[in-house]
Amino acid sequence: QVQLVESGGGLVQPGGSLRLSCVASGSMFSISVMGWYRQAPGTQRTLVALITRSGITNYAESVKGRFTISRDNAKNTLLLQMNRLKPEDTAVYYCNAQMSGSVSWGQGTQVTVSS
Repeated sequence: QVQLVESGGGLVQPGGSLRLSCVASGSMFSISVMGWYRQAPGTQRTLVALITRSGITNYAESVKGRFTISRDNAKNTLLLQMNRLKPEDTAVYYCNAQMSGSVSWGQGTQVTVSS
């Protein structure tokens, strides 16, 4: 089982930027797809962005052009660069890793966009 630890959340003003990091404890080569999900209070957890081992990315419509997902296999790290943040981006952000037959989640990191 791969363990994931997120960091980089915090409070930012609208229009600002944050970069989230997710470090995997195991080898990145056992992971096929990694992604970021978010969950606001009273809502379901939804996909923000994902990236395959070969680097193919997919984004939620609401973040296209503002967020960028990337992965560094050598450093076992998944990143999410978030620019032009909006109040509606406020949520707990979770890192996700999919392996053959299993899925791992991080503990989440809070992102709050407010003036």
